[in-house]
Amino acid sequence: MYKAYKYRIYPTDDQKASLAKAFGCCRWYGNFALNLCQQTYLKTGKGLSRGYIQSLLPGLKKEYPWLRDAYSQSLQVVALNLSTAYKNCFEKRAQLPRFKSKHGRQSLSYPANVKFEGDYIKLPGKIGLVYCHRHRAFEGTIKFLHKLSRKIVNENQVVDSWSLDIRQWQCQHCGTCHERDVNAAQNIRNEALRILRLCSVQVLSLGTSDTAWGGSVRQPGKTSVLLDAVPVESGSPILANGRVG
Repeated sequence: MYKAYKYRIYPTDDQKASLAKAFGCCRWYGNFALNLCQQTYLKTGKGLSRGYIQSLLPGLKKEYPWLRDAYSQSLQVVALNLSTAYKNCFEKRAQLPRFKSKHGRQSLSYPANVKFEGDYIKLPGKIGLVYCHRHRAFEGTIKFLHKLSRKIVNENQVVDSWSLDIRQWQCQHCGTCHERDVNAAQNIRNEALRILRLCSVQVLSLGTSDTAWGGSVRQPGKTSVLLDAVPVESGSPILANGRVG
């Protein structure tokens, strides 16, 4: 079982404006990419890879300079989320991805370069230090890594008690002989890939942004930060006059 950490942040007025722009940039890019995927499939019967979608960003930033208001890795995560959404759909775990509305809850993700500094959380890009109320401390990695070393790779079980001097063991269920260091390395790799898929930090606004960029976040104080949480957005399809937003 994995833990999700949900923290409330209190951005300044300038930071609220910057977050509103970043929300809009990520939403616009996601809708642009989704529309392109749909049009490409209708014409060719083929989809677009995450790498191809991400490769469009440099050109889009030249055409739409305001896209630079969002942190570059946050935009890259949009392509990752879209690719994952299509994969889940094709594997019958979810429905087709939908266009995001500028009304309702907005979100963006920071996959790296986020850290706590006292009572503040430091977000990369133009946001910087934001006051953060943490309902519980973010646990360190040593305890977590110790647990990963006791988790049997590719099996949903964790050995209850092990001293650090135990380096090898035989599974009581399947009889497989395991090396603890190799087992831990495989689990750490799998966990890292899982975190990359889910995104390590996601910023959610429970208000709305007025425009695709440059709007303000309504309902002050209603902004949250989710650590290690599944991205969830609600919205309705919007596609008018060949534009997405």
